[in-house]
Amino acid sequence: MSRALPKYNKRRVVVIGAAVALALSGAVVVNSALAGESSKSSGSTDAKTLASPGTISCPDVASQLPAIPASAQAEVDRNLALLQTQIDEANKRLVDTVGQGGANFVQNAILGPLEDKRVSTIDRIAISIGRQGTKPQGLDALAPCALDAGGVADTGEDAGEDAGEDAGEDAAAGDEAEATPGAEETAAEGADDGAAETGDDTGADAAGVGTISCPDVASQLPAIPASAQAEVDRNLALLQTQIDEANTRLQNTVGQGGANFVQNAILGPLADKRVSTIDRIAISIGRKGTKPQGLDALAACTLNK
Repeated sequence: MSRALPKYNKRRVVVIGAAVALALSGAVVVNSALAGESSKSSGSTDAKTLASPGTISCPDVASQLPAIPASAQAEVDRNLALLQTQIDEANKRLVDTVGQGGANFVQNAILGPLEDKRVSTIDRIAISIGRQGTKPQGLDALAPCALDAGGVADTGEDAGEDAGEDAGEDAAAGDEAEATPGAEETAAEGADDGAAETGDDTGADAAGVGTISCPDVASQLPAIPASAQAEVDRNLALLQTQIDEANTRLQNTVGQGGANFVQNAILGPLADKRVSTIDRIAISIGRKGTKPQGLDALAACTLNK
């Protein structure tokens, strides 16, 4: 009896030890699972934040139009539909580019180009109405759009900090750049102030972005009636101003956006502006003579590197 007792105690110790080890293992597994769920939940929350940049809203144009001549109705309807398409495309791009660029990315790459497109489209609406009636004035005031308050909150400081920490692309990371030289160079690509600090290197980048060239319009015009000369000259000067502004913007936005940034944010809006300006030239010539056709083919410009 006395010899069997120690063996029994040993078995009991082994059994108890195994039970304790099993309990501890279970606790570790449960904690790991909970931690995983928490991590997933946190990641899901971050994803939702990035996927909710707000929406772009624009003034309604249709409600501000005067009576539309029957002969202009189809063209007006096409351009009103185009205005909505432009808003939809801008909202899609807003979602697709969350966290990209610097502090002014949304204004420079989305709202600005959208306004340029709307100016051209609204101008075509006014011109089409004016052909058979009184051309409405002041519609350009309806061109600018805005990002709603929710979008400002989601794409502002929070999104800027996330993008600055994860990819170093946001110009809001400029404060951290003082402690991290590499971050300073990245932040400099997204903001004008940062670009100024990079000195010669930035100058080389700006000089290497190329220039925008556009087809010459003046050489393609027919004889210009004397009564239209002043208006034609004004619009020819405006075409050059538009090219100069596009080249300036090209240098000021080096490193911003994705692969199609230049096309979407600079060349595309420039073509829209040129279409409207060239159309005004053709209309002014056509008032006292034969309206030239096919000038719209001169609107598209290219980037030369």
